[in-house]
Amino acid sequence: MNRRDLLRSGAALLAGGAVTSAVRTASAQERAVATTQPPIPAPAGQRYTPVVTLNGGSLPWKMDGNVKVFHLIAEPVQREFAPGMLVNCWGYNGSTPGPTIECVEGDRIRLLVTNRLKEHTSVHWHGIFLPNGMDGVGGLNQPQIQPGETYVYEFTLKQNGTFMYHPHGDEMVQLAMGMYGMFIVHPRVPELPRVDRDYVFMLHNFAVHAGTATPDPSVMVDFNMWTFNSRVFPGIDPLVARLGDRVRIRVANLSMWNHPIHIHGVAFDVTGTDAGWIPPSARYRETTMLVPVGNIRVGEFIADAPGDWAFHCHFSHHTMNAMGHGVPNMLGVNQAGVEKTIRSLVPGYLAMGEHGMAEHARHTAMGHMPLPRNTLPMMTGEGPFGPIEMGGMFTVVKVREDQAPGDYKDPGWYQHPPGTVARKLTDEEAKRWLG
Repeated sequence: MNRRDLLRSGAALLAGGAVTSAVRTASAQERAVATTQPPIPAPAGQRYTPVVTLNGGSLPWKMDGNVKVFHLIAEPVQREFAPGMLVNCWGYNGSTPGPTIECVEGDRIRLLVTNRLKEHTSVHWHGIFLPNGMDGVGGLNQPQIQPGETYVYEFTLKQNGTFMYHPHGDEMVQLAMGMYGMFIVHPRVPELPRVDRDYVFMLHNFAVHAGTATPDPSVMVDFNMWTFNSRVFPGIDPLVARLGDRVRIRVANLSMWNHPIHIHGVAFDVTGTDAGWIPPSARYRETTMLVPVGNIRVGEFIADAPGDWAFHCHFSHHTMNAMGHGVPNMLGVNQAGVEKTIRSLVPGYLAMGEHGMAEHARHTAMGHMPLPRNTLPMMTGEGPFGPIEMGGMFTVVKVREDQAPGDYKDPGWYQHPPGTVARKLTDEEAKRWLG
């Protein structure tokens, strides 16, 4: 694409020409589905800490004798990535990711999978040891599940740990559209020490071109939306902890990139993968936990430092929204002479980038530069001290002394004790310390 094509496409987007008819504001129900749900308590007689699915929830089950029965429905869904952006996805039970499946080691489970898509699908239970005919690879282990059909998967869980589920039919398209979910198997013998809060979420990427609402599954590298559980900052809920809690964070990756997940304020003990738990003697500490493609990493820490701590992927372009690729480098380029001409092609255009991109966040926040419909700013989010200038795979771990056990509500911004916030140097200090 040359510069003329870029400008023309930008003008069309601003005019709304590339917006699909499906673009609208998320309903109250869609917003509720995209909010972190309270955990489902452990059944009587079982002692484990139920997981909390970030911006999602766990799948209820029914008992049929001694068999635990779950029902997954593969279907088109609309997911609010953040306020102002609603995306046409595919998922399970009205959401992407699908609801988390929680079981206990030794459970006999029956998974009913109904296909409401317009094409066939199947479900692979990633990392689970099971009979070959239950592994879910369409055409290899089973027939594909055709539209309107319901298939039965039934097996006994022989291990505990962190796993996931996803299609193995038209996998490239169905994963690109958001079909995946987490599968947690709690240990039969209660673990020690017990964790107080157990979070779980999936890393993924989407290509949702500016002004549109449906992911483009043909994109292989240049994704523009990087998600925690199919949400982007500022639409990702915080991970909340009480001071002194032992916190576990299970992170799975079905995107097309590796992700170095970095936590501020504490360090992880890396305790598990999708192959199971790492023996205590082999565990290691990291502040940045690398999660490879098609893999899972589990990090644990003691929440011993109160505050609002950033938690994000350390690829800087993965903490941005709606990025443009192949745009000329404007650093150091004075655009004053061409800004008026460009504005005649792209109404509302503002010359930016000469001194960096921080002004982009300011202009969009103040409404100076309109965005294409259903498109989020690259850098966004407001904090207690001003613009956070993040997007994509970014959220906050909020540790509070007065957070009640089992309370996952957002406590608001941290109130710093006097004298503990970085500040501007005074003139007197500059004379004394800088000379």
